[in-house]
Amino acid sequence: APAGIQVLMSATQSTYLEEEGVYQFYMEYPVPAYLVALVAGDLIHADIGPRSRVWAEPCLLPTAISKLSGMVERWLTAAESLYGPYIWGRYDIVFLPPSFPIVAMENPCLTFIISSILESDEFLIIDVIHEVAHSWFGNAVTNATWEEMWLSEGLATYAQRRITTETYGAAFTCLETAFRLDALHRQMKLLGEDNPVSKLQVKLEPGVNPSNLMNLFTYEKGYCFVYYLSQLCGDPRHFDSFLRAYIEKYKFTSVVAQDLLDSFLNFFPELKEQCVESKAGLEFERWLNATGPPLAEPDLSQGSSLTRPVETLFKLWTTEPLDSVAAASSVDLTKWRTFQTVLFLDRLLDGSPLPHEVIKKLSECYSSQLDSMNAEIRIRWLQIVVRNDYYPDLYKVRRFLENQMSRMYTIPLYEDLCTGTLKSFALEIFYQTQNQLHPNLRKTIQQILSQGLNPLPAIDTTAVTTDTPAMVLEDKVSEATNGAISLRDVNVSA
Repeated sequence: APAGIQVLMSATQSTYLEEEGVYQFYMEYPVPAYLVALVAGDLIHADIGPRSRVWAEPCLLPTAISKLSGMVERWLTAAESLYGPYIWGRYDIVFLPPSFPIVAMENPCLTFIISSILESDEFLIIDVIHEVAHSWFGNAVTNATWEEMWLSEGLATYAQRRITTETYGAAFTCLETAFRLDALHRQMKLLGEDNPVSKLQVKLEPGVNPSNLMNLFTYEKGYCFVYYLSQLCGDPRHFDSFLRAYIEKYKFTSVVAQDLLDSFLNFFPELKEQCVESKAGLEFERWLNATGPPLAEPDLSQGSSLTRPVETLFKLWTTEPLDSVAAASSVDLTKWRTFQTVLFLDRLLDGSPLPHEVIKKLSECYSSQLDSMNAEIRIRWLQIVVRNDYYPDLYKVRRFLENQMSRMYTIPLYEDLCTGTLKSFALEIFYQTQNQLHPNLRKTIQQILSQGLNPLPAIDTTAVTTDTPAMVLEDKVSEATNGAISLRDVNVSA
C-alpha cells in the first residue's frame, strides 16, 4: 500500500514492513470465505479496552472513542458469561464512510460498521452487540448454505438480546424487540403471508440473488423460533448451557438446521421424550418451511413501562375528533429513548396518509424537536412527510438525501417518493447526488426510479451539479427486470 494508507483485515495476526510498504495478514482459524474482508484508507486508532480498539478517519475518531470506550469489554464479558470464551483474541471495530452499503458486518477480529450509526447511541449499542454475538453464532459456527441464514442471524439476534438483557435490563430488550417485530409485520403486509421469502428455509432458486434473502424474516422469525426453543427449556439459563455445548461441538464448522435441532433434542432428552418437535401447530418442520409470520412470539410485557407511553401518545394523535392536541403536544420526545420515538413514528407511518389537520399539527409540535435527533428518527419523520405530501417540510427530505449515502437511509425515502406524486422531485435529487453513492446503491435507486416510467417525468436539469449526462436511466427497462428491489422499511445489520 502507498505511504499514509493504513490497511486492515479480518485476521488474528498482522505485520507491516515499512521499508517495503507491505502488510501481511494471517488467520489461524478456519473461517468461511464471506468473512474475509480488507479495508484501506486514512485510518487511525485508539484503544477502548484491554482487547479492543476503534479505527476511523481522524475526524471521526474522537466521537467513536467517546461512544465506545469501556463498553465493548463490558459486552464481551457479558457474552462470555453466557456462551463461553471469546476465541478470536481481539475485537476491534473499523468505522467506514457513510456510503458503505450495509449497516455492519461481523468479520472476525474486526467488525466493519458504518460511521452514520454513531449518531444514535441505542442503535450503535444494538448493532455492535449484534456483531459481538456473531463471534459465536455465525463466525465460530456458520450456516452451511445461504438458504439457512437464520442459523446465523436468528441465533445472533437471540444472543444479542440475552446480552442486552444482562447489561441494560429486560425492559430495554423488550422495547427493541417490539420495534423490530413491528417492522417484521410491516414487511409481511408488503409481501403477503404466502411469499416464499418468509420461510426460514428459503429455496435459493436459480437466478435469485442471495442478497434478497437478507430480510427481517431471517432475523426476527429466526429469533422467534430460537426464543420458542428457549421457552421449551423452562429457564433461559438452561438454553444458554445448550448453546455453549452447541458452540463447542460445532466450532469452526458449518451446519444445517437439522444439526442444531438434533443437538437440542439430544441435550434435553426429556423434551425429546415429549416429542416437542411435533407439537400440533408448532412443529419444528412448520417453523422452518411454512410461509407467514412466526408461529409464536415472545411475551414483551416486561417492556410495558417503555412501550405504554408510545401507545398512549399514538392514540392521542389518531383518535377522532382530534381534540387532545394540547395533551399530545405536552409530551417532550427529547426525553424519550430512541426506540420509543422510532416506534411512535413507525405507528404513524403505518397509519399514513393521515388527515391534513393531523400532519400539520404533528409538524408544529415535533418537527423542530426531530430536526436535532439522530438519522434513525429523522428518516421516519421524513417518510411521514412524503407519504402525506406535506410540502412545508419537503426541503428537509432534500437536505437529508444530500447528506446521507447509506442504503438504510436512502432506499426507504426513494421508494416512498416514487410511490406517491413526488417522483420528479426524487429524480432531481438523484441526479445531483448519484456520484456520491456506492455503485450497488446507485443501481438499486435506478431500479426504484425506473418503475412505471413511460416516459421519464420532465425535470429541470439546469440544477444538476454532476459532470455526467442527466439521462442515467437509459437502461431502465433491463434494470427494472433484474431481480427484486430492496424492501421498504427494512433496516438490518449483517
